[in-house]
Amino acid sequence: MLPERELPLRVTDSEAFFDFLGPQDEPWLQVLLREMQRFEGRRWRELAERLAEPLPCQAPHFKRRCATRVLARLWRRENIAVAPPPDLRARVFAAAAATRAPAADILTAVAADLGLDQAALLESLFADLPPERRVRAPATPPGPAELALRTNLAVTQAALMRASRIALRVRGAARPIVRLAKLQGLLCVVKQTTPDTEPVLDISGPFSLFRHTLLYGRALAALLPHLVWCAHFELRAQALLWGRITDVTLQSGVPIFAPAPPVPFDSRLEQRFADDFERLAPDWHLIREPVPLRAGGTLIFPDFLVEHRIHPQRRVLVEIVGFWTPEYLASKLAHLRQVSADKLIVCLDEERACAPGDLPAEFSVVRYRRRIDASAVLREVERMTGLQESAGSRQPVA
Repeated sequence: MLPERELPLRVTDSEAFFDFLGPQDEPWLQVLLREMQRFEGRRWRELAERLAEPLPCQAPHFKRRCATRVLARLWRRENIAVAPPPDLRARVFAAAAATRAPAADILTAVAADLGLDQAALLESLFADLPPERRVRAPATPPGPAELALRTNLAVTQAALMRASRIALRVRGAARPIVRLAKLQGLLCVVKQTTPDTEPVLDISGPFSLFRHTLLYGRALAALLPHLVWCAHFELRAQALLWGRITDVTLQSGVPIFAPAPPVPFDSRLEQRFADDFERLAPDWHLIREPVPLRAGGTLIFPDFLVEHRIHPQRRVLVEIVGFWTPEYLASKLAHLRQVSADKLIVCLDEERACAPGDLPAEFSVVRYRRRIDASAVLREVERMTGLQESAGSRQPVA
């Protein structure tokens, strides 16, 4: 975690503003990277001494300190000892205690007994200590642009590790975020003020707890990079920065490093439907895994949200039901009924369908075999949102 005193941010009227690294910082970041690479194979303490000195160019102090710490995590410290250093030290110290011979003679004798060169023995005596280990660059060192993003991520994570509470609005790919929060052991509650507003994930942070502060802080910060893959997110937090409670706001477009993208679809069926629908309906957004909805004591993750590009208030949830048992389907539809009765389309596998009387009449059902008919779904969406085909274009019904 980056030290609080080194974070490139300012606090104005109890609100934190980040001084993110960007293209304007890439020239001095390139110089910093060259300095790191120049010390390849040398002792870590030598590199640390060099990095404590100014760069041969202008570089913002706090940004440079943070970027240096980020690079230090990426570069390895390698032990190049020819034998276990503790064993070598024990042999040398024992020989020194048994005789009053000069140090050079003792080292020569021990090296000869071990079949080593004296220089190799000296090189290995303390090779296990962190300052004496050798600097090794990663297989693929980052470039200046990537280093800027990685530094921005580390800075924002350091701020969130001091947060007491986070309110998170997520659209698209919400399920992995909730799953990750639960796997990290965070306290995650879904709140919705009115039926027409988007749900908010309320996540308790480390400073709201009495113990395990560092553990929860790391778990909370681990969520941040995964938000980049959401269709849209807005994060609001209260963090203890510089001795006072400060508001921190992050949203889509924040320049931070992102991990590998998650798998976009759970099945080939969903991917085909998304491809077909997006080609067929350019006037509509198709959002995969929108915000989770609370139905009683259960979280419901609709498969898709269909939203009109010009009239965003016109929206319909689409749920795909594949293999099921009658008990499973009854339970699922009961939960969905609590969330939305008039703006929900259920795509049901016809090969495993119940009898017509088993399905609630208030739901719009599109049956399918192996492939979902995107045009049938679009017709239902237009009917439910008051849109119809008119003169070759879709217009609101008067």
